[in-house]
Amino acid sequence: MANILIIDDSPTDVRVFTTLLERAGHKVDAVNSAEEGIERVRSDLPDLIIMDVIMPGMNGFQATRTLTRDPATSTVPIVMITTKSMETDRVWGMRQGARAFITKPVNEKELLACINDLSAGAT
Repeated sequence: MANILIIDDSPTDVRVFTTLLERAGHKVDAVNSAEEGIERVRSDLPDLIIMDVIMPGMNGFQATRTLTRDPATSTVPIVMITTKSMETDRVWGMRQGARAFITKPVNEKELLACINDLSAGAT
């Protein structure tokens, strides 16, 4: 079981991801902005982050870069999940430090496999 933080401004996506992840045995928390997400990661240090890209204020690319460049949070894997499906978006997300980049609509098995791979060994 991993402690997962969802950073996404869509209540629908948060509900869908939370249901899926909790059903798979993970503990899930969520915030609806990148700024709040950065603060929560710094205070709670989750095992894994699910990051939306398109959000008001700071976007997911900026938040990912901030978290992966901070020595206190750089080891927390980030999975970007977004409607942005261009190869340049995926490359840019990975260059910011994301460990995986998944486009919406999300394939549940793909997401769970990705999370299980990245959180292997998480307590």
